[in-house]
Amino acid sequence: MPVDTKHLENTIRNLLPVTHLEIEDQSKGCGESYAIILVSEAFEGKTTLARHRWINELLKDQIAQMHAFSQKTFTPKQYQAYLTKGA
Repeated sequence: MPVDTKHLENTIRNLLPVTHLEIEDQSKGCGESYAIILVSEAFEGKTTLARHRWINELLKDQIAQMHAFSQKTFTPKQYQAYLTKGA
């Protein structure tokens, strides 16, 4: 069963304090491949690997229904630096 973008967004926002969230359905609307950019102060003090593992655990039910899931996770300060670089 494909994952709806709005459902994925609501789930993330209910589980974490979100400063910024971008969700891209890379499967052209079929809901089987998503890429997210997630910015949260909850990531302070966590390594990238720890953040990704945490998100994978929080979203395990949704990810299990997808073919592909990629994520970029940032603290607010890191996200500002990311934007400044023009990445």
